[in-house]
Amino acid sequence: MFRQRPAAPAERPPDAGPSSLDGGGIPSEGSSSTLPVQDTQSESFLSKIMADNPYFSAGAGLMGIGVALTALRRASTLGTTFAQRRLLVTLEIPSKDRSYPWFLEWMAAHAPQPGSGKGKGRMGFTSHELAVETSYKQHEGGSGEAIFNLVPGPGTHYFKYGGAWFQVKRERDAKLMDLHSGSPWETLTLTTLSRDRGLFPQLLAEARELAEQSTEGKTVVYTAWGVEWRPFGKPRRRREMGSVVLAKGAAERVEEDLKGFLGRAKWYAERGIPYRRGYLLHGPPGSGKTSFIQALAGAVGYNICLLNLAERGLTDDKLNHLLGLVPERSFVLLEDVDSAFSRRVQTTEDGYKSSVTFSGLLNALDGVASSEERIIFMTTNHVSRLDPALIRPGRVDVHELLGDAAPEQARRLFVKFYGRSGFNDVQSGEKEPEPETDDIQRMGDEVEQILEEEASQGRSVSMASLQGLFIRSGAEEAVESVRGLCTSRTSPE
Repeated sequence: MFRQRPAAPAERPPDAGPSSLDGGGIPSEGSSSTLPVQDTQSESFLSKIMADNPYFSAGAGLMGIGVALTALRRASTLGTTFAQRRLLVTLEIPSKDRSYPWFLEWMAAHAPQPGSGKGKGRMGFTSHELAVETSYKQHEGGSGEAIFNLVPGPGTHYFKYGGAWFQVKRERDAKLMDLHSGSPWETLTLTTLSRDRGLFPQLLAEARELAEQSTEGKTVVYTAWGVEWRPFGKPRRRREMGSVVLAKGAAERVEEDLKGFLGRAKWYAERGIPYRRGYLLHGPPGSGKTSFIQALAGAVGYNICLLNLAERGLTDDKLNHLLGLVPERSFVLLEDVDSAFSRRVQTTEDGYKSSVTFSGLLNALDGVASSEERIIFMTTNHVSRLDPALIRPGRVDVHELLGDAAPEQARRLFVKFYGRSGFNDVQSGEKEPEPETDDIQRMGDEVEQILEEEASQGRSVSMASLQGLFIRSGAEEAVESVRGLCTSRTSPE
């Protein structure tokens, strides 16, 4: 048999490049002539799937949308945070702050009222969460009228002030309660786009001014409510000093001393003297002690903080705290201080015992922790029952006796009641003719003479009894009835 020899490989041209085969058709090391063909085939396969498979295309689209939304949300969060830090200004007013009731009153004054026909009040005030404040107005004829004022309640409110929009959130936390008042904790949060922080003090100053205008010409009486002072009822019309008839010189002495004390804080500070003053008015019941304090407060434009030392739950710590938080331009009135401590060991039917101690009162008046810029008035019917430590100088600086009606004092009260205008008899409702001035003076002298005669026999009458007689009687009837009011009174001192 003959074998055919394989043909010899063709010779390469001299200028040919290196062969891609290295003996027996095996690719030489480092050769990759077949890889581009495979990558191209893979890309064609993926492109075909993406082009021909609608589910794959939809999923990829949704994934892209999700990524875009996530990025947008993140950007929005960052933008909001940046805006809040750079553009928004927030102020929080807790209910314990003094400006809290002022701002609530300011909001109520600018909120839309029923019957206005508009959903917005002044300054563009918009409020949909409302609360009601009901007041009662008594007319002269005896009829009454209920007045309903709609005020912004807990919720969100908007208004424009100083060219900037404000958002107000009034929030009430039912879980946090004031243990003393029993009311829930409230906060007011004011937010504005304006970067001018001066709008907040300006707004609060306007709210305070509005609150002062509502009490202008009136006296506010505060009472202790837990560890804070709260207005008791509505502000009262200021009582004129001339409406209280005291013994000659008594009112002038106290008023002159008080006006000399006011406005001298710097003088006291330079000499290291605590800036406070104490007054004790003592005398029998009905002598006009409390009425004189009310008139004195009206004369100097002060309010009155009424403090009952025998109040339930009042302790030494609370007493000291209350005296340190007295509202500005206010007297502190301690009535019947003698009876407060004479009953301090007695318990009531429910087992209550007053826990204010005598030493606690002394420390609150002028102890190390006692407050300054304070004016205290004390009243008592029995000054002899008071401990000398309570009424020593430094705690009580001025003592003034207001006794029963002196003859000359009674004459001035009579002329004051009947010498100005006609008198309306309370029982009959008929108006008596106005007596002549000379007749009033003559009858006033007669009243003075009657009291002088009664005083020589140890008998007297209180100013409160005389005032009650003059209110319900005519001039001539009053003169005839004065003698019957005089009684023998044991000196309360």
